[in-house]
Amino acid sequence: IHKNMSPAAQAAEVTRVKRFESGIVKDPITITPTMTVRDVLQLTRQHKISGLPVVNTSGRVVGIVTNRDLRFETNLDQPVTNIMTPRERLITVTEGTTPEQAKALLNKHKLERLLVINDAFELKGLITVKDITKQTSFPNAARDAVVARAEELMKTELLAMADDIATHPEIGFKEERSVAKLTEYLRKHDFSVEKGIGGLETSFVAKFRRSNGKPVLGVILEYDALRGSKGAYHGDQHSAQGPVGMAAAIAMSEYLDRTHAPGTIIVYGTPGEEMMPPNAKTDMHKAHAFDGADVILRSHSSSATSRPAPGFGTCCLNIIGAKYTFTGAPTHQMTPWNGRNALSAVIKFFDNVDAMRISMRPEARVQGIIVEGGTAPNVVPDHTVADFYIRYPDEIYLAQVVEFVDNAAKAAALATGTKVAIDHYGKDVDGISVASLAELGFAYMKQFGDTVA
Repeated sequence: IHKNMSPAAQAAEVTRVKRFESGIVKDPITITPTMTVRDVLQLTRQHKISGLPVVNTSGRVVGIVTNRDLRFETNLDQPVTNIMTPRERLITVTEGTTPEQAKALLNKHKLERLLVINDAFELKGLITVKDITKQTSFPNAARDAVVARAEELMKTELLAMADDIATHPEIGFKEERSVAKLTEYLRKHDFSVEKGIGGLETSFVAKFRRSNGKPVLGVILEYDALRGSKGAYHGDQHSAQGPVGMAAAIAMSEYLDRTHAPGTIIVYGTPGEEMMPPNAKTDMHKAHAFDGADVILRSHSSSATSRPAPGFGTCCLNIIGAKYTFTGAPTHQMTPWNGRNALSAVIKFFDNVDAMRISMRPEARVQGIIVEGGTAPNVVPDHTVADFYIRYPDEIYLAQVVEFVDNAAKAAALATGTKVAIDHYGKDVDGISVASLAELGFAYMKQFGDTVA
């Protein structure tokens, strides 16, 4: 490996020599029955190994040659079939053998290695005493390699992409440039991409091309910006969420591919998280985008590592989007008694909501804006609209908070002689967490050194 090589080229070189994963040497070096003893000795010196499986042209194991067979051999031009341990005397194991079972066999038969075979006696791997010792000394080597690869992708390429998305913000359902950047990168790393899921133009599903069945790990990407008074801007980490999610998905896909381990990685591009309707993830769910996934993860920034309590939703709280339309009667500014002031009603509504906050649980988040407040200062407004997001961690108490806010609007209308129409136009509900998976993940986060809350 040289410093001037690209990260991909460096990774390819590592893959050529890194054959040990999870206690098994995948794709071990083999020899043919016709190879001479001289050639085998040269091969063992070149690779610094002391045992070589002997495999015929059909890929089936016919024996093994070890250092014990070679040590005092003087006829170097004879074929290895003359000195190898033949198939009928081999001690072998099948795929799925646990490290404990392998250690018991190695100890019982005083062996240094075991061949891993399938029902057709084809070679699937090699278990050695040395590698079992390494696994005991470095039990998290495979995980650490995946994390290191994700970190490498972030530092060399994806942090720059996050900055690029941040400086080119796009609001929900208009994220054409961001989606193009993300999907181009996924295709570059052997993911197939399908766009327009659930009728949403900036949604997509990307699946690693060399997937291998169950379990299915899904990674959620979000990339929409917030709506500010001066235009779109990224203030909730969505600019980096896509690159972070891709780094994890690609690193894990490469690991599964390299080790031939079972598993499939799918990346879900979900637009418009900060807007509703439409509810992007709900629409994608209705379109069966998430069918078959066993676990779906999402990265999101936070000041501390945390997890939902049992019975509570996650992350951004359950949300009800509600619009309150107040209707009065217009009149000239000089004769306000002849009208009914819808602007006074909506202001009174906000005052009522603020007065109620002391009676709400502290986890509640109730925030709104006036989107229509009248047409001219010399006319008593007869039509005003307020837009609210009402949030709480669990759906049950959320319904009570919504009732609080609805009643505040009705009271404002009653006090000002106006009418109010209430439209619960959007609903993002996480459901109720049993916290089982979250507690397990949280325990690992603490073990690996994350700050916790």
